[in-house]
Amino acid sequence: MNKTHGHVGWVFLAAAMATSQVACSKSNKDNGDPVNQNQTKDGPVDQGPDHPRLTGGDKTRGEQMFRFETFGNEGFWTDAVRLPTGIVAAKLTPVQALQAGLSVNVDALDAATKTAVANELASQGTSGPLLNDPATTLLLINANAVIGVVVKDTNGDGKRDVASGDKVGVSCALCHAITDGSVVKSPNNLGGGSIGKQVDGPTPHNLNVGGIFAVAANTRALYPLLQVKLAANGNKSIGRAPSDQGLTETSTEAQVDALVGNPAFYPLGTFDDAPDGTGAQQHIAAFFRTDLAAPWGTPGDIARLENFNNLVYTVLLDPTSLVTPDGRAFLRALGGVAAGNELADDYLAILKDTQVKGKGGVVGEGFPYITATQVSDKAGTEEAPVGLRVNEDALRDLNAYTDSLAAPAPGTFDATLAARGKEQFTARCTNCHNVDQGKRVPSFIVPMKSIFPGYNPTVIAQRPEEAGVRPIAFAPIQDDPASIFDDKTVVVEASRRGEPRGSAMPLLLDLGRKDRFLHDSSVVGLASLLDPARGDKAPHAVYVPDAAQRAELVEFLKSL
Repeated sequence: MNKTHGHVGWVFLAAAMATSQVACSKSNKDNGDPVNQNQTKDGPVDQGPDHPRLTGGDKTRGEQMFRFETFGNEGFWTDAVRLPTGIVAAKLTPVQALQAGLSVNVDALDAATKTAVANELASQGTSGPLLNDPATTLLLINANAVIGVVVKDTNGDGKRDVASGDKVGVSCALCHAITDGSVVKSPNNLGGGSIGKQVDGPTPHNLNVGGIFAVAANTRALYPLLQVKLAANGNKSIGRAPSDQGLTETSTEAQVDALVGNPAFYPLGTFDDAPDGTGAQQHIAAFFRTDLAAPWGTPGDIARLENFNNLVYTVLLDPTSLVTPDGRAFLRALGGVAAGNELADDYLAILKDTQVKGKGGVVGEGFPYITATQVSDKAGTEEAPVGLRVNEDALRDLNAYTDSLAAPAPGTFDATLAARGKEQFTARCTNCHNVDQGKRVPSFIVPMKSIFPGYNPTVIAQRPEEAGVRPIAFAPIQDDPASIFDDKTVVVEASRRGEPRGSAMPLLLDLGRKDRFLHDSSVVGLASLLDPARGDKAPHAVYVPDAAQRAELVEFLKSL
């Protein structure tokens, strides 16, 4: 895989699912030939296929899952990545945690802590001693008040205490929840974090995932989710960092931290949801009204919601599953035989070099940490890519909860301009998007050449079938070395579902809180997104030439 992007402007939280990728043609081929230019005043005639999902779950149990379920990944985050050790060593204060985009659920605090925080904020703001004391950070973590950072009573003493050996894991809420800011809002000097009542579903747009990774004592343990360079690919890498700066199995902890901690290489509000060794962070997607949004992932490579969630639990929140036989087979099918084997071998070498012990307490063995059912007969499928499936009832409950989450009310917008902007939207955008955002998004994939007219890729690797690997009908690996926009689809794309390499449709909701658009967060502001000054070869080249009409459409989008 070869790419030399140089230093590209930072864009982290725009790499999970594009929240504003408006396109106006679709195709079932990669070349972008438009075959769906038919539209009504309400949206495209062809809404794409239905993608069923597990239903009938309990949303009350689903809420607990969303906020606190780890399926045992605390073993990975504590014993492999060593996040708690890093937090202690860095003497991370609550204010610094807020600056990293983390948020605090005030309802998780006991009465005494609530009172103390309230009194200090009233008298000293965020400059008081309590919110600048590393001991307070541990108090908040032990209370499970830091959203998405979950402490488990792993030593069985009846209390949660990291200092006593309890382990810390990660839940869905880390990347898919905010607070109402009722105690501390998110002013610019604090980044994106806030303190208040937890609100599940909206994206924390300034969450510094890369910076949080860099705090960990063993960030190297995240290797497959980072920008790496492999001998099988000519010792070049794909991502935002220069190609020759990709990581290897011999990269030091300082080198890894420097890459992930640099917002130019790992932008705010982004996360890389593919274990393919490319640095393709995408803007984190909203996770409310999931009944309206499918397929999943920016490339639309996963059809069903529960399968996307299973991938998150069995791979992304514990990538040690990739060094198992089924995980290795998945990597070979995903990135090619030579590259897949090399990525798995290098990762295992790192785990051994950093003395990571698996479940049995032996270095380099006993992986993964997560609790899941072995289903090797389904390895390589969307349902169980690494041959593991977490509890089906739990996935059903999680679906029920995120399906039920309402979209946030819009912020401030000009109603008069928005009404006129709706007319602009109807005239310009309904080949691909529905006007009614209460209707499910069209489920077709917009081919890369349609969403990105300047796309000019080169095939860099083939993915032949291999004995012992469940066939996955992926198209060849290809890359446009002049752009980062296609990085998310270089390796992971929708061809295994018989769909083109391209982008899935997003929910057009809660856009008023966003300031970076497209899945790679490369465009700042809705007005810029719609401005023809970006050029006719740019990604999402759908424009409103008249400035007044453009402003009207912006107000309509903010109103959704």
